[in-house]
Amino acid sequence: MKEEGERASYGERGDSASLEDHVDRRRAQWMRELPDLDTEPMAILGRAKRLSNLVAGSIEETFAAFGLDRGEFDVISTLRRAGPPYQLTPTEMYTSMMLSSGGLTHRLSRLEKTGLIRREKSNLDGRSVVVTLLPRGIELAEQAFRADMANELLILQPLNREERDLLSALLRKLLHSIESQSTPEV
Repeated sequence: MKEEGERASYGERGDSASLEDHVDRRRAQWMRELPDLDTEPMAILGRAKRLSNLVAGSIEETFAAFGLDRGEFDVISTLRRAGPPYQLTPTEMYTSMMLSSGGLTHRLSRLEKTGLIRREKSNLDGRSVVVTLLPRGIELAEQAFRADMANELLILQPLNREERDLLSALLRKLLHSIESQSTPEV
């Protein structure tokens, strides 16, 4: 760990100026207070959390421009990704989205009132309900997703293609390891 006054350098290749960020400063403080403790996990997981927190507002603004919040976008994008006929049961949706059924029900009610989805009894099982993404919802999901990807690409501009690919591969490897130790995703 660098001393508090030193700047952390980015990369071994010397392809970027010396950088110091929020996490480096916190690690330096901990190094001073608890020099025997390895704070390396903060360098990765702390940055991942901070990054997520910092970009959340921008992502929310993107969806708000389409009259959606992030949760509503999650619902319509889940239905859109399902492909024609853009239908899923609430159970399929909330297990895929990792939501409580109550949280999903509230979102479905709001989306139904705005004419983006329809809930109806299943033809296969009269006790079950299917949620269908309506044409207006299909169009809105696509537009909002395109805008979101453009926004997120702008956020990633400090990294070149090779760096983005490497970061993606490393995060995939870490995520795969963590997911394989937890409850299987439906």
